Amino acid sequence: MQNKGVVVFLTVIITALCLYYLSFTFVSNGIQQQATEYATDATGNIDFVKRRGYLDSIWREPVYNFLGADFTYQEIKETELGLGLDLQGGMHVTLEVSPVEIVKGLAGNPKDEGFNQSVEDARIASKTSTDKFVNLFYTAWQQNNPGKNLSSIFATAANRGRISLESSDAEILDIIDTEVENAIERSFNILRTRIDRFGTSQPNIQRIQGTGRIQVELPGVDNQERVRKLLQGVAKLQFWEVAEVNEIGGAIDAINAAWVADNQGANDTAQDSVSMENMSEEDSLRMALEKQLEQIDPLNQSNDISPLYSLIQANYGLAYQVRDTVVINRILNNPDYKSLLPRDIKLLWGVKPVTPEGTDLEILELYAIKTPRGSDQAPLEGDVVTDARQVLDQTSRPAVSMQMNAEGARKWRSITAANVGRRIAVVLDDYVYTAPVVNGEIPTGQSEISGTFTLQEAQDLANILKSGSLPAPTQIVEESIIGPTLGKEAQSQGIISMVAGLVLVVLFMVAYYAKGGLVAIAALVFNIFFILGILAQLGTALTLPGIAGIVLTIGMSIDANVLIFERIKEELRNGVGLISSISAGYNKAFSAILDSNVTTFLTGAILYALGQGPVKGFAIVLMIGIASSFFSAVFITRVIVSWMSKKGDQSSISFASPFAKNALSKISFDFLSKRKVAYLISSGIIILGLGIAAVNGLKFGVDFTGGRSYIVAFEEAVVPSELKVGLDGEFDGSVEVKTYGANNVLKVTTSYLINEDDDASNLEVEQKVKEGIATVTGFTFTDDAENLQAGQFAITGSSKVGATVADDIKTSSLEAMVVALIAIFLYILVRFRKWQFSLASIIALIHDTLFVIAAFAIASAFGATFEIDQVFIAAVLTVIGYSINDTVIVFDRIRENIELRGTGKLVSIFNEAINLTLGRTLITSFTTLIVVIVLLVFGGEVLRGFSFALFIGILVGTYSSIYIATPIVVDLMKREMDKEKEAKKVS
Repeated sequence: MQNKGVVVFLTVIITALCLYYLSFTFVSNGIQQQATEYATDATGNIDFVKRRGYLDSIWREPVYNFLGADFTYQEIKETELGLGLDLQGGMHVTLEVSPVEIVKGLAGNPKDEGFNQSVEDARIASKTSTDKFVNLFYTAWQQNNPGKNLSSIFATAANRGRISLESSDAEILDIIDTEVENAIERSFNILRTRIDRFGTSQPNIQRIQGTGRIQVELPGVDNQERVRKLLQGVAKLQFWEVAEVNEIGGAIDAINAAWVADNQGANDTAQDSVSMENMSEEDSLRMALEKQLEQIDPLNQSNDISPLYSLIQANYGLAYQVRDTVVINRILNNPDYKSLLPRDIKLLWGVKPVTPEGTDLEILELYAIKTPRGSDQAPLEGDVVTDARQVLDQTSRPAVSMQMNAEGARKWRSITAANVGRRIAVVLDDYVYTAPVVNGEIPTGQSEISGTFTLQEAQDLANILKSGSLPAPTQIVEESIIGPTLGKEAQSQGIISMVAGLVLVVLFMVAYYAKGGLVAIAALVFNIFFILGILAQLGTALTLPGIAGIVLTIGMSIDANVLIFERIKEELRNGVGLISSISAGYNKAFSAILDSNVTTFLTGAILYALGQGPVKGFAIVLMIGIASSFFSAVFITRVIVSWMSKKGDQSSISFASPFAKNALSKISFDFLSKRKVAYLISSGIIILGLGIAAVNGLKFGVDFTGGRSYIVAFEEAVVPSELKVGLDGEFDGSVEVKTYGANNVLKVTTSYLINEDDDASNLEVEQKVKEGIATVTGFTFTDDAENLQAGQFAITGSSKVGATVADDIKTSSLEAMVVALIAIFLYILVRFRKWQFSLASIIALIHDTLFVIAAFAIASAFGATFEIDQVFIAAVLTVIGYSINDTVIVFDRIRENIELRGTGKLVSIFNEAINLTLGRTLITSFTTLIVVIVLLVFGGEVLRGFSFALFIGILVGTYSSIYIATPIVVDLMKREMDKEKEAKKVS
């Protein structure tokens, strides 16, 4: 084998990198276990506040040393392989920035009837339309104000210099678009700041490109109401006077003295005199952990000054390293110490740390804000700012220009006159964004804020300053809550699925391919290891659909080795020596393996680009799995096989067990003669299924229809139909109830108040669910889902999808299907150079998709209802990838046969190709079906529809590659050849 050294080198490097990145996960798990043990009392109860305190205290402390490099707990958490919300519980929220207030604010909140009616019409239309709000507003404006220009409304004093009476509607709409985009970016930055300080590990926030939406994931959240208020609260911009350090030095001295007095001799604990002989193992462990905590907690010091002084970065004012802020906050939040501050002073942190030049320190300043008479009313509120933009100062450095209205200008003049040479803080959400020094009285509302800004920082500050006059309220349009009980259940289901699938595939491969099977299993182990390592390296969380992707990869990664081994067996049956057979097997199988992997990878890439939420997680794992399985199955196995066959043709390596030696090798069936019967059977089943779907309808999930769903757990079994009858009255019949994995767990779904996204509507629907269940069953609601008692029920999870979001999901799903088909058509055309292969592939894929949909409809007619949702779309696209994989293998053998013998006996060549690849087709389908059945049985309710779609898809994909795709190529090529013969006769 050529390049063996390169393959070994790459394998060693990738393995080392995977071990390195996965090591952070093991260290993190160990630390969390220590924290849990530290916070567990003698009765086994966990004090979660104490546990979080332990983890907070080591957040920025080195806890792991790798070859001399120290890593803090924060760095470990950022690098570990995290778990998705569905595996650990938490809250997933999609927020939409309301552009209504932006448009109104930009127009100066006029009382013009036509304008306000247009805004209201656009607001109502946006609930059911996927078009941009600005476009909807302009359409409504033209209808309500025919012949009237937008400049008549937007040409205000605040917009002077940007909008005039001569401005065209198109120019004004561009400005509105820009302001809306700025508002979304502003909301994103504000939310990111809030979430970073919320106190959950590994929060995730990202913008959904092309929309005004922001997606937030908060693992382990236990107070959903607090999260909703945090995310939907309008940012409050204020201007405050700043007191300098020397003005509050006496108060800081007093706090320091009080702390020293309280902690004098605190380290002289009586525990030292306790006899270790009488101490239990648990107590010994707890004491060791407490001592460890004392060593890393700066609060536990033996000197005579408090951390307020010992940790201060004096060169930068009242400032501290970011890692020390937890300690400082603990002191300043103590009511006894806090009372020592002057009543007209409150302390606020800067929003962003600075790194002084030449150092690696991260410094946060603590600002002393002057609050007149202890009032929370700022001297100046942000709503007086009419405009702010990034400019260049006199030295061509980035600065911010700020304009205020008349009232603001008057107050600003007074404030700046009284604070010449002092600082004024710009505060948002109780964090100081900047505190510039006043150089002189500012008589007008026009100010310039200069400093050591970068261009991006100046743009961000200008955007923040607009939050007063152009507030951007956010509404929750999609929400999903997964309780810790559901998360633990999903973890166990995922692990069982993965282990069971792996064990069954191992047993089959060894039984069928003997030592060759062991080689394939070695490649499979490398593959799974690489997937987990790369996921950790990318910082991607592992979700339940991601585990499904790994399980599916287990089945599909065997495919390449099956192709190679079947080729090797074919060469051996033809009398070729072992070494030559191995070489020929790898060489001849390579193009088919490459083509099949590329087509499946294409579907994964399209899923990732156009999918949302859980679909993206599945797509990432699928793409990584395909890439790593290609490397491990083709190259790593080649190295192992070369080593096992180093004795030449006398080597003992075998690629078939005794009973499988000639299995599926002497098949000679005329498949193509049955193609018309196959066409009729397929057409009949598809027409039947679609007919049932047309009559009964398909069951679409909440993410396609919009609505709210609740997972309700009971202590005993409850009949869904009885509960539905009782809930119908509460929700005007718009409710569905079904079992969810067990007869004591139900899923309640309703479209009641679907177009209302406010908190009151959410609370009303949830309350109706609780009251309805209590009325029907006589049970009482409890928040403690883990300890349900007789006669109780609990909501362990919930989700909400707004109508507009549901429309977007349907649109993106349709786009994904169309783009996948186009991409596959083009790839097949490029690889096989004949349009007949491309067209036949697409027809077969459409056949497979319709067949799966028909199967869902037929299953529902027999009482087995599966939801069609985002995960179903992921399954269908996976089926497309799998089916084209099968089809490409057959096409590759056809291409090889045509190159050798031409197209004289077309039907014979095609039949031979199908028969020669049948062994590979059936074995691959069987191994993949094994893991899909495992998913169907053990994967849980979340993956039930996904698994069923894959089960049907693999069966029909195998069938269509033989009876649909290949016969269509024959029919199309024969037709073209007949036309060519006719043309020759005519000429």
